[in-house]
Amino acid sequence: MTTNTNTTRAHSTGTARLEFAQSAPKAFRALIAFDATAREGLDPALVELIQIRASHLNHCAYCLHMHTNDARKAGESEDRLHMVAVWREARHFFTEREQAALALTEAITLVADAGVPDDVYAQAASLFDERELAQVLALICTINTWNRVALATAKVAGTDER
Repeated sequence: MTTNTNTTRAHSTGTARLEFAQSAPKAFRALIAFDATAREGLDPALVELIQIRASHLNHCAYCLHMHTNDARKAGESEDRLHMVAVWREARHFFTEREQAALALTEAITLVADAGVPDDVYAQAASLFDERELAQVLALICTINTWNRVALATAKVAGTDER
């Protein structure tokens, strides 16, 4: 197997994994643009909560590390960060809108399990206007894509180069 050392790196098992940004720069830039557009007009705390919950569900340590750090830098409390994974049992830590967004994040992230239940969608639609709901949906799609890229390329938690 021939590999270009500029676009691959060794995974912990010794298997080479590509550097997505270098190997597919147009796709990478498009994903960055989609992500930036999805965030527009949304509360930064909500953005991080969505990204953290999807990363939990997808078992993406790289993105989880990145977004919990971003949330801390933005002033998020440790208490809330610790409760995201169990938000249903700790609802008092989150606003009604945050709870609706977390439920929608779970449904969309795990869409193959049961689709997006009508009650979950209706709750989110009752708390977000159409533009906000579309932005939340777009953000959930982007973090799920980022998680899959990070997992497929074996990104290592704590090595964020931003």
